[in-house]
Amino acid sequence: MTRTVLSFQRSAGTPAEMSDEALVAACATGDGSALGALFDRHHDGVRRFLGRLSGTDDRDLDDLVQATFEVVPRAARRFDGRAPVRTWLFGTAVNVARHHVRTEMRRKRLAATAAEQPRTDVRDAGDDVLARERAARLHDAIAALPIKLRETFVLVYLEGLSGAEAATILDCREGAIWKRLHEARARLRDALAGVLP
Repeated sequence: MTRTVLSFQRSAGTPAEMSDEALVAACATGDGSALGALFDRHHDGVRRFLGRLSGTDDRDLDDLVQATFEVVPRAARRFDGRAPVRTWLFGTAVNVARHHVRTEMRRKRLAATAAEQPRTDVRDAGDDVLARERAARLHDAIAALPIKLRETFVLVYLEGLSGAEAATILDCREGAIWKRLHEARARLRDALAGVLP
């Protein structure tokens, strides 16, 4: 799982000067320093929670924590204060972990399907290796997409949701979904040039 690392900035002063709720409200407006303060305050707890939940290795666990805080600014617009911020962050982390588990399950199913294919001759074995290499390259290319493009591509192409459903989940206009899909397909074509037939 390759991910672009965000730069979390600290808020002016100490994080103790703002309540968790105030930090979430500031995140909803795009305040990077509030996101940094929220990260400073909660990343250890989120990491512990995700470690218990997902059972992934340290590198993937760090990526899951990063992914959780990447979605916080968008999710913060829907924060209603009915649950404590820590609980809300755990809910966000659950959604990120679910996505990770689904991706891993698809990857494992693909690998298992490729392994189950009967091999009748050397040519078939070579084709099988080539197919697995293509699948791995496609997986890596999807993982390398920026998060907004990856989320959109996975929801529509891999999960089979409609553009309207994806727009609701990602809290954006449906037109933005189609623009993101176009960009994702273009990036994947470039990344896989010469690999896929």
